[in-house]
Amino acid sequence: MDRFFWVTEDRDVAKRYSGDLNANHPWGLPGIKTCPGCGQTWSNAGHEYPCVDLNALPERASFEEPRAEPFHEFARLREQVRPWAPPGASLPPGTKFGPLMGTATGRFAPFVWLGDALMLMTREAFEHMQAQGVRGLLGCKAMLRFRQQSPQELMELQVVPQGRLHRDCLPDDLPPPCTTCGRIGLSRPESPLLDAASLPTSVDLFRVGNFATMIIATDRFRDAVLTRGLEGIIFRELPTR
Repeated sequence: MDRFFWVTEDRDVAKRYSGDLNANHPWGLPGIKTCPGCGQTWSNAGHEYPCVDLNALPERASFEEPRAEPFHEFARLREQVRPWAPPGASLPPGTKFGPLMGTATGRFAPFVWLGDALMLMTREAFEHMQAQGVRGLLGCKAMLRFRQQSPQELMELQVVPQGRLHRDCLPDDLPPPCTTCGRIGLSRPESPLLDAASLPTSVDLFRVGNFATMIIATDRFRDAVLTRGLEGIIFRELPTR
């Protein structure tokens, strides 16, 4: 039976490394300002597509400045970018595109985190995972300016939302998604439970579709990490139902 693990940063390991990273994606969908359906102003996290290049999009400048827009303008911009996005991508407000760009200093652990839910790997670690047969691992080189000579090459992983949290771990009084903007007013449950029937069977790393800041790994991914003793990541097994 397959086992699934919630992966997070090992902050104790990160403290032993000197690496410091300051970077952002070049493009993104705006947030929504006062949705006409639910009245909320909001933006999402956990939807990043670093391998999507919008340089050929005529209106790419409209995606460069983080901001909130009325729903109709957000919807128009979402349709502009949809042909460049992976098929079936939900593209909520705040979705980011393009490789990380910025500055970096020092030395990094094999797994590198920017915030709580954006995961990168060194090139060496990424190639090891590929050699171990980890399925569906898609990475894009982060465009970073290092101050020192012989810098590490960092790869941002494009981890697509798939699968869902099981209804049994969500509040009984959770309202349905907004019929206009799709917002779900959900906080992460204390004891997450994965919906077994919804989980992908062809990739070894994915985000939870209805809580995209949670990154989930399979046994195969975990074994590849442990085989090499790669640092910077913690595995917490989650039950399924």
